Amino acid sequence: MQENWVFGYGSLMWRPGFAFAERRRSRLRGLHRRLCVYSHVHRGTPDRPGLVMGLDRGGACRGIAFRIEPEDWEETLAYLREREQVTNVYLEVSRPVQLLDGEEREVMAVTYAVDRSHPQYAGKLGLDTLLEHIAQGHGISGRCADYVLSTAAHLRELGVEDRLLETLAERIALEAA
Repeated sequence: MQENWVFGYGSLMWRPGFAFAERRRSRLRGLHRRLCVYSHVHRGTPDRPGLVMGLDRGGACRGIAFRIEPEDWEETLAYLREREQVTNVYLEVSRPVQLLDGEEREVMAVTYAVDRSHPQYAGKLGLDTLLEHIAQGHGISGRCADYVLSTAAHLRELGVEDRLLETLAERIALEAA
């Protein structure tokens, strides 16, 4: 029987928004997590874009894989498409993901990789530019700064070191103090 998995690398890690049967630490190879998407809806607006994570080419990404029961799969996909594809900046892809907790095995998981040809693709930005967008970003899902802080905290919980996110989180905390 084919299993249905979803790989989360940003807010899906802590706020999936769908029913799941199992939640496992996992690693996806060939793509890495980066603040490389100008957010016009969830964490910003077209006039004051924030930034959100995207899976960009190269490297690897540790995150969370969620196993979805067959009877919930279509509803989960519909939810994810509505949430992740609001501006079509992501490509829905199915990629092999290695489960890391307990029995280590590879599963196929649906995830959302950034479309580098989309106008909202920000690419690799410098620290000051990242901080400007994080400071100004506020959308229907809240402040961009809260998104960055939450992502950094959840990565720490997973034992994932991300120096750039930690630096950003430190600077956000300093500016808030």
